Amino acid sequence: MRVHFIAIGGSIMHNLAIALKNKGISVSGSDDEIFEPSLSKLKENGILPEKFGWFPEKINTELDAVILGMHAKADNPELKKAVEIGIKIYSFPEFVFNQSQDKQRVVIAGSHGKTTVTAMITHVLNYWGKNPDYLIGAATNNLKYPVKLTEEAPLILLEGDEYPSSTIDKKPKFFNYHHHIGVITGIAWDHINVFPTFENYCEQFKKFIESSVKAGTLIYCERDSSLKKVIQQAAIPEDVLLIPYGTHKHKIEKGITYLVTDNKEKVPVRFFGEHNLQNVNAALKTALRLGIVESQFYEAIQSFDGASRRLELIGENEQTKVFKDFAHAPSKLMATINAVKKQFPGKGLVACIELHTFSSLNKDFTGHFNGTMNEADVAIVYYNPETVALKRLEPISHQDLRFGFNNEDLVIFTDSTEMEKFLLEQSWKGKNLLLMSSGNFNNLDLNKLSNQILS
Repeated sequence: MRVHFIAIGGSIMHNLAIALKNKGISVSGSDDEIFEPSLSKLKENGILPEKFGWFPEKINTELDAVILGMHAKADNPELKKAVEIGIKIYSFPEFVFNQSQDKQRVVIAGSHGKTTVTAMITHVLNYWGKNPDYLIGAATNNLKYPVKLTEEAPLILLEGDEYPSSTIDKKPKFFNYHHHIGVITGIAWDHINVFPTFENYCEQFKKFIESSVKAGTLIYCERDSSLKKVIQQAAIPEDVLLIPYGTHKHKIEKGITYLVTDNKEKVPVRFFGEHNLQNVNAALKTALRLGIVESQFYEAIQSFDGASRRLELIGENEQTKVFKDFAHAPSKLMATINAVKKQFPGKGLVACIELHTFSSLNKDFTGHFNGTMNEADVAIVYYNPETVALKRLEPISHQDLRFGFNNEDLVIFTDSTEMEKFLLEQSWKGKNLLLMSSGNFNNLDLNKLSNQILS
């Protein structure tokens, strides 16, 4: 089989390309730009394009399929050539479904936590030799690659998001997987450029719920009021099993979180925060449906190191810990800050958020951040005015942000080097640092910054 990737450098696309090569499929690809870590990983696996750009001559009748990434536009010359000569075109979720039609499919959805839940379940199953296939949105310390697709695995775990599958397939990705077991972690509106109203956003999850198969299973967070409302409104087939979950019982002792089991046993884990204690409950409920028993789950979860950039500890000394996190939406921002404060109650917290997405940089959306950083001792917001301009948004002022966050003490930077200088000038005795972004603070080296702060 021969497959060509249009926009092979995407975070999922390049990992899927590697997984297909490992499966024995002949893989080629194109992209107009490829960044790290995709660049090195594609090169290591011998499928990095020789030149960047779009080359219609790569598209020919010898190909069995073209996989189209979200980065590719409708007028992409390779896409137009594929349409012209009649090659089958898939979005990546469509292709993954095509390759997993004979497998049991577990789809983990939700506005937050789906990467962590998928990684947790994968880790537990791998620990006990179940070896499922999987597609996870970020790297984890426990897996070399976040995508695995084989012939022999009878089960696949799929992180499914609600955003469009491709420029020619506007359906949310999670519809294309056709789940047997569905998991929804919660609903928190974001990406207003895709979903202009909260009602429109909730409708995607309602349709996901209603698409549950006969005798299927739906596992959901009952602590999320918006999700509970959608569940109540959805026309769910009568024979679908509904399994609610909440926050796992736990204790925090000397900076370590312990899960408290029904037998009153204390299980130490390497993650923390109420959102992760809900995530682990989602993983537990799902694992039980997949043949894992509770004692096996608790043994395995102790060695779960977490997903990349999900409250990831990048440095520490006796006085200070430095974390980086993917938080960018208001609910994620608040949950992450509160988690660090609760885990280390005697420590100060300096929290930095980069406004990077269309929603977060939209002047009309800033009010959704009201109070989200109030638990931080020093609250810092960074944004790049060039990013605002590139997204063709109205410029935002410092006062707009202070009003939106409802925080007059907000420290605001539009130059990441100035923010770095500010952080290096702080006294870090008895303080922790939390760096949150779905971007990279304009290519700021966070590991280097952490080392300088801790030295």
